Amino acid sequence: MNRENRRPKLHRATLRAGLAACLGVLAVTAASANAAADGGHTVKVLYAGSLAHVMEDKVRPAFEKATGDQFQGYAAGSTKLANEIKGKVRQGDVYISAHASINKRLMGSSNGDWVSWYATFMRSPLVIGYNPKSRFADALQHKPWYRVVTQPGFTFGRTDPKLDPKGKLIVKAVHRIADDENEPELRGRIMAHGQVFPEEGLVGRLQAGQLDAGFFYKGEAAAADIPTVSIDPVKLGAVYTVTQLNRAPDSAGARDFIRFILGPKGRKILKDNGFNVMSPVKVSGARSAVPEALQHAIEHD
Repeated sequence: MNRENRRPKLHRATLRAGLAACLGVLAVTAASANAAADGGHTVKVLYAGSLAHVMEDKVRPAFEKATGDQFQGYAAGSTKLANEIKGKVRQGDVYISAHASINKRLMGSSNGDWVSWYATFMRSPLVIGYNPKSRFADALQHKPWYRVVTQPGFTFGRTDPKLDPKGKLIVKAVHRIADDENEPELRGRIMAHGQVFPEEGLVGRLQAGQLDAGFFYKGEAAAADIPTVSIDPVKLGAVYTVTQLNRAPDSAGARDFIRFILGPKGRKILKDNGFNVMSPVKVSGARSAVPEALQHAIEHD
């Protein structure tokens, strides 16, 4: 009798213990989920394709470690990005352009009022990056670039001027050197050796040996360990800007990222990778629209 009475009690005790264990696991899981949800933001950064290497390989891990936020980057030509933002094809929190004037395509009610302000924060000169294994590598180091790129068999990559400001600068550089040398036909001869590629894919094509050279920004090439030569006497380059897009899905994450990229850690990463970081940054547009949380980062010298 006593044994039979004990069995149900042992059974009920086991059930209670199992239920408690399950509830404990669920509680821990829920707590972990809540902690993950509260632990940071997911910031979508739409940036100029020339920044792909430094953003993904250097900035992203440092930013995530410093803030606990998640970085989701998308690289493309600055003009292409502006068109996609304006056309509501691409959604983001932060927009980084390689040419200040492109922001104006997103300002005002007629342009969707996507941008109210932007900060110009760094520069990088236009250079020629070359494949060190190319048979033209030595010539590029010792002869005028415009004489080397027109040699038979030479191929270089450039970007589409309709989608990327670098593409426009390349055309401008070629026209200037032709004018300086008083050789109008030089324009056609140089451009005949070029192939057009998306900005974000040009580095990979050069590194894969598909091209002898390409036009890059100095910081872009440095981040990818690509040797370069200047395009002297022509002086042209990128002027990078950053802004928080209006109606950003994660405005807090956007502010976190902009504070980081304009702060000491972000600036050091950019400097170490060959970019000329400005101090202080220059704000254009409606300064009153700059979020209060970014005022210190904007004004920091």
